[in-house]
Amino acid sequence: MDVSACLDSPVTVEPFSTLLVPAGFSIELPEGYEAQLRPRSGLALKHLISLPNTPATIDADYRGEVKVILINYGKEAFTVSHGDRIAQMVVSRVDRVVFEEVGELTETSRGSGGFGHTGV
Repeated sequence: MDVSACLDSPVTVEPFSTLLVPAGFSIELPEGYEAQLRPRSGLALKHLISLPNTPATIDADYRGEVKVILINYGKEAFTVSHGDRIAQMVVSRVDRVVFEEVGELTETSRGSGGFGHTGV
């Protein structure tokens, strides 16, 4: 779902800066769920506006107002006005896992190769 800015007056995200933008609502998620905030592709493509901690996680026990951290990777200031769609939110199930410490891991064909190891 889209998340919109809830502002009394427009705010500006300067180049290479971040800004915390209120969304004007709170949510109560059931235990075992989280909400993830993600960038909007149009803002990223046209203005280089994104979320620095994407996906941003809203835990089930959070009860405050939802706010979006915007970052401006562009060279021009970007103005956000009340009602502007600034992020997308997805609600997802979260599985709880228990980690087990082991002496060694099983082998795979990839092994410890990473960061481009598997090709383009």
